[in-house]
Amino acid sequence: MKTQDVSKLLQANPYPGRGVLLGRSTDNCFAVMAYFIMGRSVNSRNRIFLRTEDGIRTEARDPSKMTDPSLIIYHPVRVFEGKTIVTNGDQTDTIRDALAAGNCYRHALLSRTFEPDEPNFTPRISGVVKPDGSYNLSILKSLDGDASCCCRYFYEYDAPAAGIGHLIHTYAGNGSPLPSFEGEPERVAIADGTAAAFAETLWAALNEENKVSLFVRYLELGTGKTDDVIKNKY
Repeated sequence: MKTQDVSKLLQANPYPGRGVLLGRSTDNCFAVMAYFIMGRSVNSRNRIFLRTEDGIRTEARDPSKMTDPSLIIYHPVRVFEGKTIVTNGDQTDTIRDALAAGNCYRHALLSRTFEPDEPNFTPRISGVVKPDGSYNLSILKSLDGDASCCCRYFYEYDAPAAGIGHLIHTYAGNGSPLPSFEGEPERVAIADGTAAAFAETLWAALNEENKVSLFVRYLELGTGKTDDVIKNKY
């Protein structure tokens, strides 16, 4: 698979929706994580990321404008026993609860499907980063818009390469209904730099009209120390 420039990849897609990017820094010292959200409606754009004790959560920027909190208010990032869970919905909690019960992320996601937002049936995308920097990605999506069939895909990276990441997002582009992401997670290059620098790169690449919030974390392997960056448009 070709390694792509993440900036060019995102710039070419006006509406990738929500995205999870996991990988490794070029010096091989940090696990790299990013999560972004986009929105086309007032309700979707009326959100910010806020820090929590174990990660981040979404919140209405203006509660008076919130019309429907389902599917848009959740904890995208949580940490449990050294594992960082990154998802685009409340399946973050499903995965955390499964890990607490001694099960794995696959076990958790077998109990979930795509989002019930007909006609889009937005995929649920999830990632788990382990303390050693290895990671998993998954996507739960409808079968070409058929709500009667959920297709579950799991990708596991047990020896991530330095300077390489994998990006999975909800939509292949704009449209009505929105076309779901297809194929394996996209392999992208992670340039030299810090969490702040990488956040700037991603934020600049996201469509100006549709981007809403971005979270980037650099997790130092061995020590577990984190360097986090949050960007909110509104």
